[in-house]
Amino acid sequence: MITLPSRILVTAAASLMLAGAAFAQTATPAAPAAPAAKTEPAKTAPAKTVTPKEKAERTAASLECSKQADAKGLHGKERRKFRSECKKTAGKAN
Repeated sequence: MITLPSRILVTAAASLMLAGAAFAQTATPAAPAAPAAKTEPAKTAPAKTVTPKEKAERTAASLECSKQADAKGLHGKERRKFRSECKKTAGKAN
């Protein structure tokens, strides 16, 4: 027959093994949601909407100015300055 101290030892060992498995399967609790702050939202500038027609016109002018800069072999600051002036005058020419 099994003695009382052996039963206690076996029961304790089994409980520890089962408890470890139970804790391993338990999902971690989700963090409680922080209460919403009652502050005014950040003021941002309204987004500028660009119609496809406007975008196409700018793109065409930009591409033409880039082609001209390539033909002149411009790079760096000189290229940026040329393209900037070119795009300004391209808008006025229309």
